[in-house]
Amino acid sequence: MYAMVLSARGAPLTFQERPDPIPGPGEVRVRVSACGVCRTDLHVVDGELSGIRYPIIPGHEVVGRIEALGASVNELELGMRVGVPWLGFTCGECAYCGADKENLCDRPKFTGYTRDGGFASHLIADARYCFPLGERGEDAALSPLLCAGLIGWRSLAMAGDGKTLGIYGFGAAGHIVAQVARGQGRKVYAFTRGGDQEAQELALSLGADWAGGSGDTPPTELDAAIIYAPVGPLVPLALRAVRKGGRVVCAGIHMSDIPSFPYHILWGERQIISVANLTRKDGIDFLAAAARIDIQTHTTVFPLSQANEALARLRDGKLVGAAVLCP
Repeated sequence: MYAMVLSARGAPLTFQERPDPIPGPGEVRVRVSACGVCRTDLHVVDGELSGIRYPIIPGHEVVGRIEALGASVNELELGMRVGVPWLGFTCGECAYCGADKENLCDRPKFTGYTRDGGFASHLIADARYCFPLGERGEDAALSPLLCAGLIGWRSLAMAGDGKTLGIYGFGAAGHIVAQVARGQGRKVYAFTRGGDQEAQELALSLGADWAGGSGDTPPTELDAAIIYAPVGPLVPLALRAVRKGGRVVCAGIHMSDIPSFPYHILWGERQIISVANLTRKDGIDFLAAAARIDIQTHTTVFPLSQANEALARLRDGKLVGAAVLCP
């Protein structure tokens, strides 16, 4: 197998050849056909997440075909196209797993962070955390759904039922959740970094009712806002934009420090809430909804060997939509 490997914090990924991995009990080997590049991959590469054991292969928006089955795998078949998401293992024993909150598991493993991921030609995955994808849609177009889409779905649910929704950071997750929100009959207000004209045009083309810079005031009060950009100062901006009783959802796994802000912009029963990971039910529900809505992802495809370039363009804000690596 071939992989782009992270050997140390902040180091460039290196292209390596390794023996093909062998699946253990309850696992499968997936031949990767596409892997989306997520902002969380940047957090891994830049060492912004704790507990990373090097070397590690990043990547957690994986689409591929099952090539080998480990013992006791009965619900998946050889050749089946599956998606492998960020949450790659849960213990099934802690209080959270027992309360249908496996996204908060005390002993989880994460694809591309605490277990090798999809910036490779092959990976090993827990069979329980492989989502059958069927045969509809192109592999590269589906891969952003495995994290940007799933976190977008969970964050949209946590935003509540409000009809006016702000989206701060109109990248991979934002352009997917905007389509879901529009399909639910909501009005979408898109906020982009530095007044990024290209991202604003994409938002409007996907049905957003308004698009502007992150510091702009929307034309109406928002029922809720979701922040996908890992930028703490957006939190008080979003609080100022939501109505009384509104909610601000922080959807990233990592964010820069939130600055202090006057209490009156939180008062009025406004709320700040975070999103952590996903559940398998999230995956099943979202993929079914995505098929009904016919979500269109906007992608830029890179060969696997150009993973560093894809990460650099994401870091610099030079991508519209999502980057995808194809071995």
